[in-house]
Amino acid sequence: MALDEPKDTDQVYDIDGFSYIVDKAFADKALPIRVDFTEMGFKLDCAIKFTSDCSSCGTNTSSSC
Repeated sequence: MALDEPKDTDQVYDIDGFSYIVDKAFADKALPIRVDFTEMGFKLDCAIKFTSDCSSCGTNTSSSC
């Protein structure tokens, strides 16, 4: 995640007062995307299946972006 301005290739989602900008091609692969705010920052989960274990970075191995 990063601060950005929307481009023609992006889709903007306004949820609970926050605007999320997602590249349309990425969204086709990743939706649904879930952003959870925690005491340590935020956690992203999506439909993309990763083969490597990344549990030490606060994500799960089954569906994390």
